[in-house]
Amino acid sequence: MPLFLIERQFAEQLEMTAEVAAAIKRVNDELGVNWLFSFLSADRKKTYCLYEGPSAEAIREAARRSRLPADVVIEVNELQPAGLV
Repeated sequence: MPLFLIERQFAEQLEMTAEVAAAIKRVNDELGVNWLFSFLSADRKKTYCLYEGPSAEAIREAARRSRLPADVVIEVNELQPAGLV
C-alpha cells in the first residue's frame, strides 16, 4: 500500500488523548487508511505523520472527517540506511 507523509500545523499546542486517537482510528478504518506513527515538534504545534492509504485523496478525506489539518500530503517511498550499507 502507498505511504504518505503528512505535515500538520496546529494553531494551539496539540494534546493527544486516547479518546482522540480512537476517534481518528475509526475514521481511518472507514477509509482504508492506517496511521503508522507521528513526530511532534518541540513547540507541540506541528506534526509529521506517516500513513498508509490507497490514495492522497483518502488521506485528505480522513483528515477532513477527523477535523485535522493536512497542510502537506506527499507520497513517499521507504529508504532505510541499513539496506544501503
